[in-house]
Amino acid sequence: MHSPPLRQPPANWRTWLSRRRGRVLAGAAIALAGLLLLLRDGALLLADLPPPARMALVGGCWAAAATAAGTLPILLSHNFSQRSYDAALGLGGGIMLAATSFSLVLPALAASRAGGAGAIDASLTVGGGILLGMALVMLLGHLVQSDRVLQDANARAPQAMTRAWLFVAAVAIHNLPEGVAIGVGYGGVDAAKAHTLATGIAIQDIPEGLVVALALRAVGYGRAFSALLGAVSGLVEPLGAVAGALLIEASTAFLPWGLAGAAGAMLYVICHDVVPEAQRHGHCNTAAGSLVVGFIVMMVLDTALS
Repeated sequence: MHSPPLRQPPANWRTWLSRRRGRVLAGAAIALAGLLLLLRDGALLLADLPPPARMALVGGCWAAAATAAGTLPILLSHNFSQRSYDAALGLGGGIMLAATSFSLVLPALAASRAGGAGAIDASLTVGGGILLGMALVMLLGHLVQSDRVLQDANARAPQAMTRAWLFVAAVAIHNLPEGVAIGVGYGGVDAAKAHTLATGIAIQDIPEGLVVALALRAVGYGRAFSALLGAVSGLVEPLGAVAGALLIEASTAFLPWGLAGAAGAMLYVICHDVVPEAQRHGHCNTAAGSLVVGFIVMMVLDTALS
């Protein structure tokens, strides 16, 4: 006996929402009430934060806003060339690479030496922190397999929306080290260096937001929905920034490890995600040239203007 065929999915997610308008409105009302409570609690918490954590929160919010800004081309343009997409990825990768070198690894070595470590001990400490940061992101990455959750886009709408949120969760895991790096910078590095690091990460987040929105758009999600989830993927950065700043505020002994851990996490993301994705469609020269340009831009920001 054959099982009955599944009901055909709606043409798009707007149709699916319109058929469940009552449930959607009730859920929206509950979500709005929860958001208002979170905003109230957040305002109370913000008043109690130490100054470095407050500055880190602002830097993290700028990074999240840059991620949201990166999704705007999805709303404004019907076509976005693959070469431009790969160039934007390469540019972001270069910025992250320079930020890792000049804003994280070198300050981590200096902080370790300032804490009394010798040259060899400082190098080993920073190397260990880099490995720990890489291992943490690898562990978190196993929680959500982002390369699988966008497959089979023709499944029923509720399942497709679930996969979309899983994809955003996977991207948010990769954004977390950037937020932590901002927070660690404000917690222990001088303010000028921290501002430069936050600026570089925010610049890098613009193409990153575009990447998320384009990936969702490519498998059939609506323009507005893709842009919305692309913006949501950056909201983890303010949380990571505050956590990083509070960690360093608790003890300056964590500073070399925090800086090195953020560097290791970002290095892993560059090697595992950014560079392979930028070169996957054959535009290797474009991606590599953009990466070098991004590296130079961040190097100038970090060494000449700070």
